Amino acid sequence: MRIERPTTILALLTALNFLNYVDRYLVAAVSPKFQEELHLSEFQTGLAISAFMVGYFLTSPIFGALADRPGGARRLLMALGVALWSAATAFSGLAHGATSLIVARIAVGVGEASYATIAPTIIDDLAPAGKKNRWLAIFYLATPVGSALGYLLGGFLEHHYGWRSAFFVAGGPGVLLAFTVLLLRDPEVHAPKEHVQKGALGVLLRSPIYVWCVAGYCAYTFAVGGFAAWAPKFLYKVHQMPLAEADFGFGLVAVLAGIIGTVLGGTIADRGLKDATDEERVRAYLRYSAIVTVIGAPIAVLTIVAGSPTAFFAAIFLCETALFASTSPINAVILGAVPVTLRATAMAASIFAIHALGDFLSPPLIGLVADHASLRAGLWLLPVAIVACAALWWVGSRAKLARAPEALNQGQP
Repeated sequence: MRIERPTTILALLTALNFLNYVDRYLVAAVSPKFQEELHLSEFQTGLAISAFMVGYFLTSPIFGALADRPGGARRLLMALGVALWSAATAFSGLAHGATSLIVARIAVGVGEASYATIAPTIIDDLAPAGKKNRWLAIFYLATPVGSALGYLLGGFLEHHYGWRSAFFVAGGPGVLLAFTVLLLRDPEVHAPKEHVQKGALGVLLRSPIYVWCVAGYCAYTFAVGGFAAWAPKFLYKVHQMPLAEADFGFGLVAVLAGIIGTVLGGTIADRGLKDATDEERVRAYLRYSAIVTVIGAPIAVLTIVAGSPTAFFAAIFLCETALFASTSPINAVILGAVPVTLRATAMAASIFAIHALGDFLSPPLIGLVADHASLRAGLWLLPVAIVACAALWWVGSRAKLARAPEALNQGQP
């Protein structure tokens, strides 16, 4: 039996991406409780939250290179990744100290790297011409929905059964779905036969739009990751909310903002681009992303100075709506500004950069500031990162390409 229908493949890959983000944000949801039980500092807690990024960004280039090779067996690589991250999630619930928890989370990142690197390239191959951004928007809709459920599920399970149960429950479905991935049709990539992997990074660096896009994405991920890691703790510690209520409230707001923002990004960004060239479309996506992101910066300030949970939730809803509106356009830029034969490598390189310089750094850095000053002081890093992101994307939208995407995709020198 083989799963052939493109829309069915899109649905399955989106469902797996949903589980991916449920797992990621369970950690933030239950972090105050495992911090108390395992006697961790704020810095150690932030490190545990972002530890999966180590495995994620260190191995994503490997999976990208393997997937871009002729006969790279994308389906098998994804299945192995899903199985690994799911099993490692369950093992996270067995941790008895900082070291064991961090090691388990690093293993989660290795599995996620395989899936996150390869799945968007399959969607890009299957999506009809002119609908690639919309299909990517559907896939990335799992980001806010899965993240929100991570908070909701984590808060509920921790309250009723303890923080360890959240990891056990989240790990099970992925192990089963890993076998389903093996049934997917891996679409054929029509690429130049003379394509070779040597010098791939140099090709990516010769696309200024790709470079500016990834640079801005690093700052974006720093901000989004910082809010995701510390918002429940901020509500729990600063606004004195019960943790279960803080997780539920933040999860609910995050899913609504994420859905609205991602849907907007999948529709508004495409307006007026029906007859645009690939280069014009890529530039327009970057310009649009810069505009919606900069809107979120002053609103991010309001989340930090909010005097009540209600004010915090109102501000974070508006801020995250603006930020998530750039999700699918930015990933469309990453795939569209490079040769078709280097898409997985480009995705992998971006994953390495945005997590190594983004949400791997922000949770422990905010925790470090909190250890020496206050959590509110640590969160001031985030509006600054949002402004930097918007500025980098705006510059990128005006940059001259060394080579047009059409030429790159045709393998021209």
